[in-house]
Amino acid sequence: QVQLVESGGGLVQAGGSLRLSCAASGRTFSGYRMGWFRQAPGKEREFVATISRNSASTGYADSVKGRFTISRDNAKNTVYLQMNSLKPEDTAVYYCAASVSGRSNVAGSYDYWGQGTQVTVSS
Repeated sequence: QVQLVESGGGLVQAGGSLRLSCAASGRTFSGYRMGWFRQAPGKEREFVATISRNSASTGYADSVKGRFTISRDNAKNTVYLQMNSLKPEDTAVYYCAASVSGRSNVAGSYDYWGQGTQVTVSS
C-alpha cells in the first residue's frame, strides 16, 4: 500500500507555470503506475496524465497535451506534474493516484488517492 500527499498548488495568472508534486510513502512506489486527475466544481473527475512504473511511457488528456509534463523519481518516491501555459480552464483540484494493475488511464483503475491540491488560474 502507498500513501500519497500532493503539494505545489496555488494561484497563478493565465500563461504562467506551476509544478505539482506528489510524495509517496511506502516500499512499493516503483511498482505502481502513477496518474494525475483533476476535478472542477460541478464536473466529474477527469484524467490528466499518467506515467508507467519505470517512466517508459506517458499519456495525456488532449486538453493538456503540449502544456503539461508528468515525470517521476522513484528514488525519491515522488511524481511531478509540470504545468505550463496555464489557462483558466485548468482551475481544479488536482489529485495524485496510484494504480496496482497499471492497465488503464481511467479513475476506476487507480487504487490509491491523495487528498488533492487546489490550482487556480486567473484570467
